[in-house]
Amino acid sequence: MGRHGVAGVDLLRSLIFVPGNRANMLERAKDFKADVIMVDLEDSVPPGEKVAARDIAREWVPQLAGKGRRVMVRLNSLDTGLTKDELASVIGPHLAGISIGKAETIWDLQEIDNLIGPLESAAGLPAGQIKVIPWIENARAVLTAYQLATASPRIEAIAFGAEDYTDDMGVQRTDTSEEIYFARATVAVAARAARVGSLDTPFVGFRDTDGFRADIEVSRRLGYTGRFAIHPSQIEIINELFGPSPEELDYARQVVEAWDQAEAQGRGSLSIDGRMIDVPVVKRAQNLLALAERIQRTDR
Repeated sequence: MGRHGVAGVDLLRSLIFVPGNRANMLERAKDFKADVIMVDLEDSVPPGEKVAARDIAREWVPQLAGKGRRVMVRLNSLDTGLTKDELASVIGPHLAGISIGKAETIWDLQEIDNLIGPLESAAGLPAGQIKVIPWIENARAVLTAYQLATASPRIEAIAFGAEDYTDDMGVQRTDTSEEIYFARATVAVAARAARVGSLDTPFVGFRDTDGFRADIEVSRRLGYTGRFAIHPSQIEIINELFGPSPEELDYARQVVEAWDQAEAQGRGSLSIDGRMIDVPVVKRAQNLLALAERIQRTDR
């Protein structure tokens, strides 16, 4: 199947976590080719370093943005009591958005929206500039994924977190992943219904390149549009597999050219290599070519 994603202004194929308390790792991140550098204040930061990480993140967001990549910050969840101060610290002209974990209800996300609005205004930013990516990572969130994905116009994608989800369900995480199939598919469908991006759960075996490639193919068949990386070596693979292949682009060009000719001749359908081509097939081809152009612009 094709690897096209949700149409939009900014690419969200690859996002990589960088611990917000590690200035040396943030320095390395300047050279990462991920679509989004996600400075992490949550899981990768020990409890005793949360405040220090917040201050380091405030310093590093402009530096990373200066390298031409979108920069976001993953905040601690609302129930920690840290979220408000973290938002106040990092919101500014160089921040593209925030990610928030353990969102269960639309009220959680509306509260985030209410916190962001005044800070955004005080920073002189246009309303809605700061985007939000909520994590869907427990049973309640999975069953309300569409409502969460549409809780705020700031939301540009939702992310599935398999590790926390299996912990919430009280089941063992396995290599074959049958235990997450329903939730994983549900999040992708909810995102598509809401017309936002969908980001699949991180693949923790970062040395298993073949396994990662195979797992991304599952992501794509489920309809995911991007993926989080936990190691720099995963970025290139994500960008490759969530972008169109040369063969897909060649076929898309063939479809669009043939369709243009058919339209000029007053025909509403045609066939290529024995397969009927109609409007949905043409739309997919056009979206694929548009995605390739966006990727080319970003990589330049």
